[in-house]
Amino acid sequence: MPAPQPGILLPLPPLSRYLVFALEPDTDVASGLAALQHVADGEHTVAGIGQATLSAVGRKVSGLKPFPPLAGPGVDIPSTPAALWLWLRGDDRGELLHRSRRITQALAPVFRLHEAWDGFKHDSGRDLTGYEDGTENPTGDAASAAAIAADGSSLVAVQRWVHSFSHFDALSPAERDNCVGRCRADNAELDDAPASAHVKRTAQESFSPEAFVLRRSMPWADGMAAGLMFVAFGHTVDAFQAQMRRMVGLDDGIVDALFRFTRPVSGAYFWCPPVDGGMLKLGA
Repeated sequence: MPAPQPGILLPLPPLSRYLVFALEPDTDVASGLAALQHVADGEHTVAGIGQATLSAVGRKVSGLKPFPPLAGPGVDIPSTPAALWLWLRGDDRGELLHRSRRITQALAPVFRLHEAWDGFKHDSGRDLTGYEDGTENPTGDAASAAAIAADGSSLVAVQRWVHSFSHFDALSPAERDNCVGRCRADNAELDDAPASAHVKRTAQESFSPEAFVLRRSMPWADGMAAGLMFVAFGHTVDAFQAQMRRMVGLDDGIVDALFRFTRPVSGAYFWCPPVDGGMLKLGA
C-alpha cells in the first residue's frame, strides 16, 4: 500500500546534500524515472520531481503548480524551476558525496546535475543567525496532515536563502529579535513584536484557511557564503504560497523584516511520490 517517503516525516539528520537536476533534451525521460526508482528509497534519499519532467511522460499531478515569482516593496521571490530535486540524508559527508556520484551517474544521460549543496544541523537545530528554526512545526498526526496527501504523496517548496551576516551583525540585539519576533536567548515569542516580525508574518493559524506546512530546513555553507535551505512539505502548495505573499507585503504592504538580512536566490515546487514496496510509486 502506498505510503509517504519516510524521510519527509523523520527528524532532521545531522547532514544533508541537495541535488538539483536539469532535464537533457531529446532523451527518454521514462527511462530516467525508472533509474530514479533504483537510487531514491524515500528514506535516505527523498525525491521530488519537477513539472517539466512529469509533463514529458504525460503525468499530471493534482495541485502541482508553477512556482510563482513574487515581488513586493524592495523585495522579490525568484522562480527557478528544475527537473528533479533530491534530498540526501545522512551523517557522513564522504558517504553523501559518494552517494551523489553514484546517483548522478545512474540518472545520466536523462538528468544532468545542475547544483549540489551541503546542509548541516547547527547548534541542535538553529539557523546560522542563532535563532531556533521551525519552532511552530506541527508534530505527530498534525505533521502528517499538513505534509501528506491522501495518496501518500507530498508537494515540497524549496528555496535557498543567502544570509548577509554583515547586515545582521550591524543590527542591535533588540533589532534582531524584532526582525524574528523571538528572543534569541530563550526562543520566547515577543508579545510586543512589530507587525513586520517574521513570526507575525507567517503565523500559520492566522491565515484563512490555516496555512500549515512541515518545515525541514537546514543551514548550508559554501566557502564564506551561507544561509538556509528552506524546505517545506505540504499536501498542497497553497499554504506556502499564502505565507510568501504575506512575507513580501502583497496582503497589507508590510514586508517581512527577515529581508533586512537574508534573501532567497531560488524557488521551485516538486512532487514527492509515495513509496510502495520500498520503491517510488510513479504511476497514477
